[in-house]
Amino acid sequence: MRLLFLGDVVGRSGRDAVIAHMPMLRDRLDPDLTVVNGENAAGGFGITVKIAEEFFAAGVDVVTLGNHSWDQKELVAAIDQQPRIIRPLNYPEGTPGRGFVLLQARGGRKVLVMNVMLRLFMDPMDDPFAAVDRVLRAHRLGPNGADSILVDVHGEATSEKMIMGHFCDGRASLVVGTHSHVPTADHVVMKGGTAYLTDAGMCGDYDSAIGMKKEVAMAKLIRKLPTERLSPAEGEGTVCGCYVETDDRTGLATSIQPVRLGGRLSQSMPVRG
Repeated sequence: MRLLFLGDVVGRSGRDAVIAHMPMLRDRLDPDLTVVNGENAAGGFGITVKIAEEFFAAGVDVVTLGNHSWDQKELVAAIDQQPRIIRPLNYPEGTPGRGFVLLQARGGRKVLVMNVMLRLFMDPMDDPFAAVDRVLRAHRLGPNGADSILVDVHGEATSEKMIMGHFCDGRASLVVGTHSHVPTADHVVMKGGTAYLTDAGMCGDYDSAIGMKKEVAMAKLIRKLPTERLSPAEGEGTVCGCYVETDDRTGLATSIQPVRLGGRLSQSMPVRG
């Protein structure tokens, strides 16, 4: 299978970049599944159903979230009717929505997409490792189970993300980090066959402070005075993420390549195997 994952979409710049590049990505890579982290898509804070539907119309299959899941209050009431929008699975019991989705890809193949939030330097959450383990025990990768499993790990600490990668090695097709908005260069197929990337980076304007207007962020940090609310930078966005190919027999990864298209960063377009 071919899996395409795009990192945190920040504001209109990120949305426009994703939607503009999706036709070319679909044509060249022909992904069986496309996942986008959308937790900053609405003005940098949360996502609306309308924006999620724009992603779906562009060819995205699943939208994952994170610590800004509920910044757009409409989603609290709407998410239970949106099975392809998933929030971190280790929110407390009774939280609206779901933390994973099992869906059918082309050819009748089953794909599991999971979203989990880590704890170091983040909001207190239920144990992410126990939560992931429960899902992976119930939905095993490979014959008679899921044909592919993708885990979006939303967290601040690179070490904690790496530990989650090792924890899932051999049990998932891809473990990819989100939240820092900075793409890392450590894409690798781990010893057990799981593709791993510490952070996919953001889809947004990199002439910024992790997607937000740099002038406001600078004033806040340098002058230590109250400022206007942070808002997304509005320049040309870069689409960042990764592309993974898996073995159809085992569901394990055979390759992982970075995606960086448009905007200010060095460009990287995967080559389909």
